[in-house]
Amino acid sequence: MATSSPVATATAAAAPAAAPRSSKFMIGLMLGVAVLVAGAAGYTYFQHKSAGAPAEAAKPVPEKPIFVTLEPMTVNLQAEGRKYLHVGISLKMKDEASKAQIVEFMPELRSRALLLLSNRAPDTLMSTEDKTRIAEEVRSELNRPLNDTLPPQGITGVSFNTFVVQ
Repeated sequence: MATSSPVATATAAAAPAAAPRSSKFMIGLMLGVAVLVAGAAGYTYFQHKSAGAPAEAAKPVPEKPIFVTLEPMTVNLQAEGRKYLHVGISLKMKDEASKAQIVEFMPELRSRALLLLSNRAPDTLMSTEDKTRIAEEVRSELNRPLNDTLPPQGITGVSFNTFVVQ
């Protein structure tokens, strides 16, 4: 005869209830581990992806300009009465070697500029277009080779610091 006691029945009923609680804990633990593993994998993936990707193309740094400033000069102009031009010129160079050559031959280059500018009428020096044209003529004249063995000077631009016609 099997008699069941109330304590045995309660223990038997509690056993099945404990099993689902233990399995819920295990499922939660497994989900937590899965989330951590997925997060670590994602972090590692993006770290390697960004390290392996080429960096954004760096913007080119503009070259530092190289200038040689001539001492201001005053030239007589071709006009009735006394008219003159007072001009300050800066030359933009392509490289340091060109700058060294300009500095070495400065007296000859100043003479070329004086001769070029003194052969002008005052009314041909007034407009912006006239000054732009003269700057190009100065650049062309000063760029001519100084002798048969030397290359052109490497002047890429001419700027006027002062330009006074009186």
